[in-house]
Amino acid sequence: MAATIDGDERVMAAAQQIVKSLGTPKNVTEDMILILSNFDNRLSTITELLSKGGGGAGRSKTEERLEAAEKIVLRWNSNSDTPRHHTSPWEDSPDEAAAYLSAVDEILQLTEDLTLSSDGEIMDHAESVLQLAMSRLEDEFRHILIRNTVPLDAERLYGSIHRISLSFTSNDGDIEDFESSAEDEHESCIEERGGSLGDDLCVDLIHPDAIADLKEIADRMIRSGYEKECCQVYSSVRRDVLDECLLILGVEKLSIEEVQKIEWRSLDEKMKKWIQAVKIVVRVLLSGEKRLCDQLFGGSELIKEVCFSETTKGCVMQLLNFGEAIAIGRRSSEKLFRILDMYDALADVLLDLQSYFADESCNFVYSEAREILSRLGEAARGTFSEFENAVQSETSRKPIQGGEIHPLTRYVMNYTRLLVDYSDSLNLLLEGSPDSSGRVEGDNNDALQLGSISPLGHRLLSLISSLESNLEEKSKHYEDAAMQYIFLMNNILYIVQKVKDSELGKLLGDHWVRKRRSQIRQYATGYLRASWSKVLSCLKDEGIGGSGSSSNVSKVALKERFKNFNLGFEEIYRNQTVWKVPDPQLREELRISISEKVIPAYRSFMGRFGSHLESGRHAGKYIKYTPEDLENYLLDLFEGSPGVLHNPRRKLST
Repeated sequence: MAATIDGDERVMAAAQQIVKSLGTPKNVTEDMILILSNFDNRLSTITELLSKGGGGAGRSKTEERLEAAEKIVLRWNSNSDTPRHHTSPWEDSPDEAAAYLSAVDEILQLTEDLTLSSDGEIMDHAESVLQLAMSRLEDEFRHILIRNTVPLDAERLYGSIHRISLSFTSNDGDIEDFESSAEDEHESCIEERGGSLGDDLCVDLIHPDAIADLKEIADRMIRSGYEKECCQVYSSVRRDVLDECLLILGVEKLSIEEVQKIEWRSLDEKMKKWIQAVKIVVRVLLSGEKRLCDQLFGGSELIKEVCFSETTKGCVMQLLNFGEAIAIGRRSSEKLFRILDMYDALADVLLDLQSYFADESCNFVYSEAREILSRLGEAARGTFSEFENAVQSETSRKPIQGGEIHPLTRYVMNYTRLLVDYSDSLNLLLEGSPDSSGRVEGDNNDALQLGSISPLGHRLLSLISSLESNLEEKSKHYEDAAMQYIFLMNNILYIVQKVKDSELGKLLGDHWVRKRRSQIRQYATGYLRASWSKVLSCLKDEGIGGSGSSSNVSKVALKERFKNFNLGFEEIYRNQTVWKVPDPQLREELRISISEKVIPAYRSFMGRFGSHLESGRHAGKYIKYTPEDLENYLLDLFEGSPGVLHNPRRKLST
């Protein structure tokens, strides 16, 4: 458009030279002016000036210039009340728009010249015309801004960054409610969490073709002293656009009280949307707004900063208000990961906010963001402590059927594995915390072996130690001592596997794992002793008499031994086929250990004393099983479903 103005000035100079060369005859001059005006409508302004210049008697050149410019302003403004439909005359008629801007430039030049003179009446007239022109330009500025705003839908906004989400959800109920979905949710969380925010992506907030027109108008309004009106129009229009973007992103304008009344599942969705919105708003929309302000108001640093801050601070403060509501809300363990995601998201853009709102008039936005970040960190620390206390104080007394893995164990270990994914943030937040000093109750040897462990490492070590102590207490709810050991084996092995299969293994180390595996072996030994000692005692020689081949063996005592063995084995079979050992390797190892103790002892006992009963009546009543039968039945143990003994009677030779 500047090129157009320069062209008009050159045409003006050429026209004046033509008129001058024509001499003074008025009729010739008027004829030439008519020809020029018909040649190009852009010359209508110039011909008006020239025609006035031809008469000029009793009028100053300044008045003539002002009158010519005023006519253009009035002609354009005469249509200002006409309802616009789809297009603006400004956009439809670039030549007329250029002429209008030329007229404004003429008036501005006149006002600058008049400030050096004492002609107050003409100055008042010029300022009145300028005010009228500015009103029209303000209207056009608003219209072009609105009409040329680039639509931003959800797909485009979400597609502008790498989407980072966390789908860790749980119930507000007890541990048992969580157990059924804990592992699936953990795996889903691990898969979906990840990625990183790339460099700020440029999106056009205004159609590029409109930038030049907006800048031309803004420049004139600022030069005319109407920068306040220009900023107000700009920020008003752009604020509405950003408010609409927040709605598209799912961020509603809610009070702190309203946020705290939302039930968890709905709140969880809003927290996820907030996390994404923070990244999109700061890295995409604020970046775009900053670039747009630079393009339109680059000539004035102050106006550029004012327009940007007035446009964006409301949007950012709305996001921060939600963050504050979460930070001061009720603390519960299921919120921790989402709070940490919010903390990370805000921490990630904090330096950007500092640079965007560095001006003294708006640095309160950055200060508020920093304060909300601190409160979210405190909320995360407090929620973590609440979780630790919940693990220590969980006192459910109902034994888990079959000695299986307790829901508390699943919950804590899946929760703990996720905590490791937030190591950087949690180590920062827990640094200097009284609970992170290295004191690990009940497990001082572990603490010594780990040496200089991180703050999070200390807390997790203490947490798992509390879980183990809790499980030890829960095992006592089983009346059967053998089942206590099965329960402890199942749960400690589950803990070890979760540690080994995650970053926890690096955190806690090989020594920690070896110690727990040794503990599992001790439990296995305790199980064999508690479950099979009585049965194996039936296969000892003491109390039977003789050496097995002599004639003084007590058949009565022998029958009693076989009878008690059968009853003991059948009772163990009925009970322990219902018991559950989920891990196939542990299940197989237990069966092998049982078989190695029972089968050789039974085979040896049968070899020494079986012949004393086989030749007698009802031998099958006492010698009910072969060693092979017992070995097959042992394969049914720990499957979690009742087994059936067929009690086959052996065909004994006579």
